[in-house]
Amino acid sequence: MVRSNRLTFALGAAMLVLLCAKADGAHGSAVRTGTAATPHVLTISDAGDVNTLNPHFGSTAAVANLSEMTMAWLIKWDEHNQPYPELATQVPTRANGGVSGDGLTITYHIRKGVKWSDGAPFDADDVAFSTAVVNNRANNEVSRLDQIIKVDEPDKFTIVFHLKKPYSPAIATFFSSCCANPSLLPKHLLARYPDINNAPYNSLPVGIGPFKFARWDRGKQVVLVANPLYWRGRPRLDKIIYKIIPDRDDLLSQLAAHNVDMWYQFSGAYLTRIQALDGYTIYRQPSYAYNHYDFNLTHPAVADPIVRRALRLAFNRPALVEKLEHGVGVVQDSVTPATAPYFVDMGVTPFDLAKANAMLDQDGWVRGADGIRSKNGIRLELRVAVQSGRPDTDAQVALIGDDWKKIGVSLRVRHYPPDLMFALPQKGGVVFGNDWDVVTFAWAADPLGDYSGIYGCDAFPPAGQNDARWCNKTAQRAMDAVFGHYDLAQRKADLAVMMHAFIQDTPSIVSFLRVDLFAYDKNLKNYHPNNLTPFDNMMNVDI
Repeated sequence: MVRSNRLTFALGAAMLVLLCAKADGAHGSAVRTGTAATPHVLTISDAGDVNTLNPHFGSTAAVANLSEMTMAWLIKWDEHNQPYPELATQVPTRANGGVSGDGLTITYHIRKGVKWSDGAPFDADDVAFSTAVVNNRANNEVSRLDQIIKVDEPDKFTIVFHLKKPYSPAIATFFSSCCANPSLLPKHLLARYPDINNAPYNSLPVGIGPFKFARWDRGKQVVLVANPLYWRGRPRLDKIIYKIIPDRDDLLSQLAAHNVDMWYQFSGAYLTRIQALDGYTIYRQPSYAYNHYDFNLTHPAVADPIVRRALRLAFNRPALVEKLEHGVGVVQDSVTPATAPYFVDMGVTPFDLAKANAMLDQDGWVRGADGIRSKNGIRLELRVAVQSGRPDTDAQVALIGDDWKKIGVSLRVRHYPPDLMFALPQKGGVVFGNDWDVVTFAWAADPLGDYSGIYGCDAFPPAGQNDARWCNKTAQRAMDAVFGHYDLAQRKADLAVMMHAFIQDTPSIVSFLRVDLFAYDKNLKNYHPNNLTPFDNMMNVDI
């Protein structure tokens, strides 16, 4: 996570594709060449860009991944997607007393002797301050911590959150490195501002991680260097360079020339071409991310759920995965990852143009002379927003457009650069703006199955990330129930109710669950990404 970049598979009634934990898809010499050949310097890219370096104001995968290595977190995530204490000394649970029996208080014990990357000491004051920043309505935060009604600080190394009701995803949400969360902030640098929206800090944050930001050359690169003050010690790498290469074909050329060491989380559309390159390892694993097409339910053309269900019937998702993604992806209707403990199998809506046409006919959508349907003066001519520099996404939209035309729907596609695509609505961002009928990108699910931030009734932009503006009372009750249920079986039952409403209403179509694909130089050592935070565990990585 867009989280997104929320930036996946075993096995439901979905179409299953070949998965393996690791695969060497490269051949040839292990000698590094090109401009990325400096020892202990890792050059990475994801064909993205950033519009901020502060995760409080950006939810893209690029911002989140850079933040995993540089910013301050109470909790981080190991290679098995399990939480571990970072700036907290333990992960709060009911068993250790960190979560009260009634679920209304959560206590974090703060690690002593920790310094910010500028040398200032870190303590519970920073945690209390960070909470106040997130909940300050003057700040253009991606989301709030509205569950917290009071913060106590019994001493400089203890913080107690008092909640208005039990909230089972708290450990994943409250300053954990996953899920496009806000990080902890340095009070000594930011307390002077009434709001931090335009603070210089956002362009070069001070954090607490194995690396620190050295510079941001906009449109070119973000440079991280080893943080000598990090409490766990110095990482093996001296420097990490995030190269800004927004076009995927350009990035493929850079990888071929060995000017980039790693292209992480690339599309299956590029798999065979990358496998043909010398000197790279291909790592693949099930992903928690899913590609999807969201409908703007405030727009008349897609406000009708029958139209949306017909569009899903006319979306040949198996053909898309097979033809364009080279078989890399899992087709299913549910947004829950097939390998997540809370997976809910809801089956797959089959491709059926005849049924889609019949539904629209019966609903009163009449074809005009040009073949495009209309009803009550509203034409099914849909504006589609996509990110520029994505030839594979363009091919997907073209494939969909051909089939949707057969049911009387036309598309007008507009491309946007990545820094604008995912900007905050206050900054003219596209996804969280209102100038589209259909938008496509990927979400990444969280560890516990909380979807309220992207499908909740109180999460419409700018208050949250519900870009579809979907509000379903049954789904909302189920999402609320998840908060009070610490038992997995109960949460799965809640999610089944939520998913049934989601599939019936169709505010979004899951095109496919992704497979995480990483291509990296064969000289890279000790890199073990997880599904949630692929750069959380970089201390022993080297090249």
